[in-house]
Amino acid sequence: MHKYLRSVGFSMYQTKAEIKDLLKNLLEEQGEMLQLEINSETVCQIQIEAAPGLGICIVGELKEDKSLEAEYYFPYLIGKEITSTAECSVQRHTERETFAGLLDEYRVGISLIFYINNSIEYRIRRQSRKNCQIDSAHLSGLSVKGKILLPIQKTAVQIEQSKLASRTRSSLLEAAKNGDADAIDTLTIEDIDLYSQVTKRVQKEDLYSIIDSCFMPCGIECDQYSVIGEIKAIDCRENKFTGEKVYDLTLESCDLTFHVGINEKDLVGEPKVGRRFKGQIWMQGTVDFKE
Repeated sequence: MHKYLRSVGFSMYQTKAEIKDLLKNLLEEQGEMLQLEINSETVCQIQIEAAPGLGICIVGELKEDKSLEAEYYFPYLIGKEITSTAECSVQRHTERETFAGLLDEYRVGISLIFYINNSIEYRIRRQSRKNCQIDSAHLSGLSVKGKILLPIQKTAVQIEQSKLASRTRSSLLEAAKNGDADAIDTLTIEDIDLYSQVTKRVQKEDLYSIIDSCFMPCGIECDQYSVIGEIKAIDCRENKFTGEKVYDLTLESCDLTFHVGINEKDLVGEPKVGRRFKGQIWMQGTVDFKE
Protein backbone atom coordinates (compact mmCIF):
# COMPACT_ATOMS: atom_id res chain seq x y z
CA MET A 1 0.00 0.00 0.00
CA HIS A 2 1.03 3.60 -0.47
CA LYS A 3 2.71 4.99 2.65
CA TYR A 4 0.93 8.34 2.38
CA LEU A 5 -2.60 6.97 1.89
CA ARG A 6 -3.40 7.86 5.50
CA SER A 7 -2.46 11.50 4.80
CA VAL A 8 -5.67 11.97 2.81
CA GLY A 9 -7.89 10.19 5.35
CA PHE A 10 -7.61 6.47 4.52
CA SER A 11 -5.67 5.30 7.59
CA MET A 12 -7.99 2.36 8.31
CA TYR A 13 -6.89 0.48 5.17
CA GLN A 14 -3.88 -1.59 6.19
CA THR A 15 -3.74 -4.72 4.00
CA LYS A 16 -3.54 -5.37 0.25
CA ALA A 17 -7.00 -6.96 0.29
CA GLU A 18 -8.49 -3.89 1.98
CA ILE A 19 -6.77 -1.59 -0.52
CA LYS A 20 -8.06 -3.69 -3.43
CA ASP A 21 -11.63 -3.40 -2.12
CA LEU A 22 -11.17 0.33 -1.57
CA LEU A 23 -10.01 0.93 -5.15
CA LYS A 24 -12.87 -1.19 -6.48
CA ASN A 25 -15.40 0.88 -4.54
CA LEU A 26 -13.77 4.18 -5.55
CA LEU A 27 -13.93 3.24 -9.23
CA GLU A 28 -17.72 3.18 -8.92
CA GLU A 29 -17.61 6.89 -8.04
CA GLN A 30 -17.79 9.63 -10.65
CA GLY A 31 -14.34 11.18 -10.94
CA GLU A 32 -12.39 13.37 -13.34
CA MET A 33 -11.03 11.20 -16.17
CA LEU A 34 -8.15 11.59 -18.64
CA GLN A 35 -7.51 9.09 -21.44
CA LEU A 36 -4.44 8.44 -23.56
CA GLU A 37 -4.37 6.16 -26.61
CA ILE A 38 -1.10 4.20 -26.94
CA ASN A 39 -1.06 1.79 -29.89
CA SER A 40 -4.13 -0.38 -29.26
CA GLU A 41 -4.30 0.33 -25.52
CA THR A 42 -6.13 3.08 -23.67
CA VAL A 43 -4.39 4.41 -20.56
CA CYS A 44 -6.81 6.10 -18.21
CA GLN A 45 -6.39 8.22 -15.08
CA ILE A 46 -9.34 8.72 -12.75
CA GLN A 47 -9.07 11.36 -10.04
CA ILE A 48 -11.51 10.65 -7.20
CA GLU A 49 -12.04 13.37 -4.61
CA ALA A 50 -12.37 12.36 -0.97
CA ALA A 51 -12.66 16.03 0.03
CA PRO A 52 -12.24 19.25 -1.96
CA GLY A 53 -8.72 19.27 -3.42
CA LEU A 54 -7.57 15.88 -2.11
CA GLY A 55 -8.19 12.22 -2.81
CA ILE A 56 -6.79 9.30 -4.80
CA CYS A 57 -5.69 9.04 -8.44
CA ILE A 58 -6.04 5.60 -10.06
CA VAL A 59 -4.19 4.87 -13.31
CA GLY A 60 -4.62 1.78 -15.45
CA GLU A 61 -5.79 0.29 -18.74
CA LEU A 62 -9.36 0.84 -19.90
CA LYS A 63 -10.86 -2.43 -21.16
CA GLU A 64 -13.40 -2.91 -23.94
CA ASP A 65 -16.21 -3.29 -21.40
CA LYS A 66 -15.23 0.18 -20.02
CA SER A 67 -13.85 -1.31 -16.80
CA LEU A 68 -10.48 -0.12 -15.54
CA GLU A 69 -7.67 -2.53 -14.75
CA ALA A 70 -5.75 -0.54 -12.15
CA GLU A 71 -1.97 -0.48 -12.61
CA TYR A 72 -1.10 1.89 -9.78
CA TYR A 73 -2.60 4.60 -7.58
CA PHE A 74 -1.39 7.52 -5.48
CA PRO A 75 -2.93 9.94 -2.98
CA TYR A 76 -2.90 13.58 -4.00
CA LEU A 77 -3.34 17.08 -2.60
CA ILE A 78 -3.77 20.01 -4.97
CA GLY A 79 -1.90 23.21 -4.12
CA LYS A 80 -3.79 26.38 -4.99
CA GLU A 81 -0.96 28.91 -5.04
CA ILE A 82 1.87 28.99 -7.56
CA THR A 83 4.93 27.88 -5.59
CA SER A 84 7.61 28.43 -8.20
CA THR A 85 8.13 29.77 -11.71
CA ALA A 86 11.77 28.64 -11.82
CA GLU A 87 13.08 26.57 -14.72
CA CYS A 88 11.71 23.03 -14.43
CA SER A 89 12.83 19.89 -16.23
CA VAL A 90 10.97 16.56 -16.35
CA GLN A 91 12.45 13.08 -15.86
CA ARG A 92 10.70 9.70 -16.21
CA HIS A 93 10.78 7.25 -13.31
CA THR A 94 12.41 3.88 -13.97
CA GLU A 95 9.68 1.63 -12.57
CA ARG A 96 6.71 2.98 -14.56
CA GLU A 97 5.80 5.83 -16.87
CA THR A 98 5.38 8.43 -14.18
CA PHE A 99 7.44 11.59 -13.98
CA ALA A 100 9.40 13.76 -11.58
CA GLY A 101 9.87 17.50 -11.90
CA LEU A 102 13.19 19.13 -11.07
CA LEU A 103 13.09 22.82 -10.17
CA ASP A 104 16.23 24.95 -10.17
CA GLU A 105 14.93 26.85 -7.17
CA TYR A 106 17.59 29.17 -5.75
CA ARG A 107 15.52 30.15 -2.72
CA VAL A 108 16.12 26.76 -1.10
CA GLY A 109 19.64 26.41 -2.49
CA ILE A 110 19.01 22.92 -3.93
CA SER A 111 17.41 21.32 -6.98
CA LEU A 112 13.89 20.66 -5.75
CA ILE A 113 12.49 17.31 -6.96
CA PHE A 114 8.79 16.45 -6.81
CA TYR A 115 6.33 13.84 -8.10
CA ILE A 116 4.21 15.22 -10.97
CA ASN A 117 0.51 14.56 -10.31
CA ASN A 118 -0.70 15.40 -13.81
CA SER A 119 1.72 13.10 -15.64
CA ILE A 120 -1.04 11.81 -17.94
CA GLU A 121 -1.63 15.38 -19.14
CA TYR A 122 2.11 15.65 -19.83
CA ARG A 123 2.03 12.41 -21.84
CA ILE A 124 -1.01 13.60 -23.82
CA ARG A 125 0.72 16.88 -24.69
CA ARG A 126 3.89 15.07 -25.69
CA GLN A 127 1.98 12.63 -27.88
CA SER A 128 0.10 15.52 -29.53
CA ARG A 129 3.43 17.35 -30.06
CA LYS A 130 2.27 20.32 -28.02
CA ASN A 131 4.57 22.55 -25.99
CA CYS A 132 5.71 20.59 -22.91
CA GLN A 133 7.73 23.38 -21.33
CA ILE A 134 6.62 24.09 -17.77
CA ASP A 135 5.52 27.60 -16.87
CA SER A 136 4.87 27.17 -13.13
CA ALA A 137 4.43 24.55 -10.41
CA HIS A 138 1.85 24.25 -7.62
CA LEU A 139 3.61 22.20 -4.95
CA SER A 140 2.08 20.27 -2.08
CA GLY A 141 3.33 17.69 0.38
CA LEU A 142 1.82 14.75 2.25
CA SER A 143 2.99 13.86 5.74
CA VAL A 144 2.36 10.93 8.09
CA LYS A 145 3.95 12.54 11.15
CA GLY A 146 4.19 16.19 12.14
CA LYS A 147 4.53 18.54 15.09
CA ILE A 148 3.45 22.09 15.79
CA LEU A 149 6.18 24.44 17.02
CA LEU A 150 5.74 27.83 18.63
CA PRO A 151 6.68 30.83 16.48
CA ILE A 152 9.81 32.93 16.81
CA GLN A 153 9.01 36.49 17.81
CA LYS A 154 10.31 38.99 15.27
CA THR A 155 9.95 42.71 14.75
CA ALA A 156 8.81 44.16 11.43
CA VAL A 157 12.39 45.29 10.78
CA GLN A 158 13.76 41.78 11.39
CA ILE A 159 11.17 40.26 9.03
CA GLU A 160 12.09 42.72 6.28
CA GLN A 161 15.81 42.12 6.81
CA SER A 162 15.24 38.36 6.58
CA LYS A 163 13.38 38.72 3.27
CA LEU A 164 16.11 40.98 1.87
CA ALA A 165 18.82 38.51 2.93
CA SER A 166 16.90 35.67 1.26
CA ARG A 167 16.62 37.58 -2.03
CA THR A 168 20.32 38.51 -1.90
CA ARG A 169 21.32 34.89 -1.27
CA SER A 170 19.15 33.69 -4.18
CA SER A 171 20.90 36.17 -6.48
CA LEU A 172 24.31 35.01 -5.25
CA LEU A 173 23.42 31.34 -5.78
CA GLU A 174 22.28 32.06 -9.32
CA ALA A 175 25.49 33.96 -10.03
CA ALA A 176 27.60 31.18 -8.50
CA LYS A 177 25.89 28.60 -10.70
CA ASN A 178 26.87 30.69 -13.72
CA GLY A 179 30.53 30.65 -12.62
CA ASP A 180 30.87 33.97 -10.80
CA ALA A 181 33.97 33.55 -8.61
CA ASP A 182 33.14 36.55 -6.37
CA ALA A 183 29.67 35.12 -5.65
CA ILE A 184 31.19 31.74 -4.76
CA ASP A 185 33.65 33.40 -2.35
CA THR A 186 30.88 35.49 -0.75
CA LEU A 187 28.68 32.43 -0.20
CA THR A 188 31.60 30.48 1.29
CA ILE A 189 32.38 33.27 3.76
CA GLU A 190 28.68 33.60 4.69
CA ASP A 191 28.44 29.85 5.38
CA ILE A 192 31.54 29.95 7.60
CA ASP A 193 30.15 32.92 9.55
CA LEU A 194 26.74 31.24 9.90
CA TYR A 195 28.31 28.02 11.19
CA SER A 196 30.29 30.01 13.74
CA GLN A 197 27.20 31.90 14.95
CA VAL A 198 25.09 28.75 15.25
CA THR A 199 27.86 26.90 17.14
CA LYS A 200 27.93 29.67 19.75
CA ARG A 201 24.17 30.14 20.07
CA VAL A 202 23.28 26.43 20.30
CA GLN A 203 25.16 26.19 23.61
CA LYS A 204 22.68 28.54 25.30
CA GLU A 205 19.55 28.49 23.13
CA ASP A 206 17.03 25.91 21.95
CA LEU A 207 17.71 24.65 18.43
CA TYR A 208 14.26 25.61 17.11
CA SER A 209 14.65 29.19 18.34
CA ILE A 210 17.70 29.45 16.07
CA ILE A 211 16.29 27.62 13.03
CA ASP A 212 13.34 29.65 11.80
CA SER A 213 12.55 27.54 8.73
CA CYS A 214 14.09 24.49 7.08
CA PHE A 215 13.78 22.74 3.72
CA MET A 216 16.21 19.90 3.16
CA PRO A 217 16.27 16.43 1.55
CA CYS A 218 15.52 13.58 3.94
CA GLY A 219 16.20 9.87 3.53
CA ILE A 220 17.31 8.15 0.33
CA GLU A 221 14.27 8.99 -1.83
CA CYS A 222 14.81 12.17 -3.83
CA ASP A 223 11.31 13.65 -3.33
CA GLN A 224 11.27 13.34 0.47
CA TYR A 225 12.01 16.48 2.51
CA SER A 226 12.26 17.55 6.12
CA VAL A 227 10.57 20.92 6.50
CA ILE A 228 9.93 23.58 9.10
CA GLY A 229 7.60 26.29 7.91
CA GLU A 230 5.33 29.02 9.20
CA ILE A 231 1.60 28.26 8.98
CA LYS A 232 -0.11 30.90 6.85
CA ALA A 233 -3.57 29.30 6.57
CA ILE A 234 -5.42 26.23 7.90
CA ASP A 235 -8.22 24.26 6.27
CA CYS A 236 -9.64 21.18 8.00
CA ARG A 237 -11.51 18.85 5.63
CA GLU A 238 -13.42 15.64 6.18
CA ASN A 239 -12.90 12.55 4.02
CA LYS A 240 -16.41 11.73 2.76
CA PHE A 241 -15.64 8.00 2.57
CA THR A 242 -14.10 7.46 6.02
CA GLY A 243 -15.10 10.54 8.04
CA GLU A 244 -11.45 11.16 9.00
CA LYS A 245 -10.31 14.77 9.25
CA VAL A 246 -7.35 16.03 7.23
CA TYR A 247 -5.50 19.30 7.75
CA ASP A 248 -4.50 21.27 4.67
CA LEU A 249 -1.80 23.61 5.97
CA THR A 250 -0.49 26.46 3.83
CA LEU A 251 3.18 26.82 4.77
CA GLU A 252 5.90 29.33 4.02
CA SER A 253 9.41 27.92 4.26
CA CYS A 254 12.59 29.45 2.80
CA ASP A 255 10.39 31.99 0.98
CA LEU A 256 8.41 29.17 -0.74
CA THR A 257 4.64 28.84 -0.28
CA PHE A 258 3.17 25.33 -0.55
CA HIS A 259 0.50 23.09 0.99
CA VAL A 260 0.94 20.14 3.36
CA GLY A 261 -1.76 17.55 4.00
CA ILE A 262 -1.72 15.52 7.22
CA ASN A 263 -4.25 13.35 9.03
CA GLU A 264 -5.55 14.96 12.22
CA LYS A 265 -4.46 11.93 14.28
CA ASP A 266 -0.86 12.18 12.96
CA LEU A 267 -0.36 15.81 14.01
CA VAL A 268 1.01 16.58 17.49
CA GLY A 269 -0.11 19.98 18.78
CA GLU A 270 -2.78 22.46 17.80
CA PRO A 271 -2.18 24.20 14.46
CA LYS A 272 -2.71 27.96 14.42
CA VAL A 273 -1.76 30.68 11.96
CA GLY A 274 1.66 32.03 12.93
CA ARG A 275 2.84 28.79 14.52
CA ARG A 276 5.25 26.48 12.71
CA PHE A 277 4.91 22.97 11.28
CA LYS A 278 7.77 20.48 11.49
CA GLY A 279 7.69 17.15 9.70
CA GLN A 280 8.82 14.95 6.84
CA ILE A 281 6.85 15.26 3.60
CA TRP A 282 6.52 13.55 0.24
CA MET A 283 6.64 16.41 -2.25
CA GLN A 284 4.28 16.34 -5.21
CA GLY A 285 2.92 18.99 -7.52
CA THR A 286 0.74 19.98 -10.43
CA VAL A 287 2.50 21.76 -13.30
CA ASP A 288 1.17 24.40 -15.71
CA PHE A 289 2.40 24.22 -19.29
CA LYS A 290 3.37 27.07 -21.57
CA GLU A 291 1.03 27.58 -24.50
